[in-house]
Amino acid sequence: MLRMAVVGMLLLVLGIGHGLADDYPQRRIRIIVPFPAGAGPDQVARLLGQHLQDAFGQTVVIENRTGALGSVGAQQVAHASPDGYTLLMGTNTTHASNVATLKDLPYDPVKDFSPIIRATTTAMVLLVKPEFPAKDLPQFLGYAKAHPGLTAGYGSGASQLSIAQLQSRGGLSLVAASYRGVPQAMTDVMAGVLDLTFGDFSVAIPQMRGGTLRGIGVTSPDRNELLPDLPALAEAMPGFETTIWYGLLAPANTPEPIVWKLYQETETFLSAPETRQRLASVGVVVSPLPPQEFGAFIKSEIVRWTVDAKAAGIEPQ
Repeated sequence: MLRMAVVGMLLLVLGIGHGLADDYPQRRIRIIVPFPAGAGPDQVARLLGQHLQDAFGQTVVIENRTGALGSVGAQQVAHASPDGYTLLMGTNTTHASNVATLKDLPYDPVKDFSPIIRATTTAMVLLVKPEFPAKDLPQFLGYAKAHPGLTAGYGSGASQLSIAQLQSRGGLSLVAASYRGVPQAMTDVMAGVLDLTFGDFSVAIPQMRGGTLRGIGVTSPDRNELLPDLPALAEAMPGFETTIWYGLLAPANTPEPIVWKLYQETETFLSAPETRQRLASVGVVVSPLPPQEFGAFIKSEIVRWTVDAKAAGIEPQ
């Protein structure tokens, strides 16, 4: 009798779950991007949002909520209703490095979210203006050592860690400044306000092709197929690496059928050849992980970024 009751309850729960998935979505979906318009996560979110809108027949709105290295937007989603209508395009900054770099983080990157899918991975480029005296990586390191106090801007955890690694692994003395996002730091490099910054491939490559910025090296452990002519910074500074990722998350306790429906539709989008080509053109590589694996990956990333931040001498602020 008890066994029959348990089976009956499981069937009831499964039935409710399927009903939730069948009925979702019934209204507008918001994807919060915690970085400025034009940044890498924003570009990926807008492409995905258009696909979800077409697939679900409901409006998908992209909202940029910037500030505090992405923690402002992440906090908003963490505290939203767990109904699948407010989502986050999270990154290694919001869900890994912020744990090591920010005091009193207003959300828990593990407990406050339901992972849906890791979507893409990419790297960063060390950027200077075209007129910068050093033309390649050896020249850059020599010039920077001879001119201590060069100014470096960061707008994400990845760019902050990259600057710290320049100092710790390259033996440089830099003056670091925080920005609301990577594009703003890049703009100040172009204007001559800053000497250097690190930009995601998605925002750096167009500026490099347009001749407004010049790349010195990439933060991937080896040379990258998207920028094969640039050396990996690790070639001159062993151990230098900053690999970044973007992924879709929902508030904690979002029903699993809704999470799974969002995962399946996003994975369908990412697996399309035209999607892979379009994302590659903006400097990111399709690298999907399903919900459970994505959750485990986030936990491992928190450990990795905490260790790297301490090794680079970054103190929580």
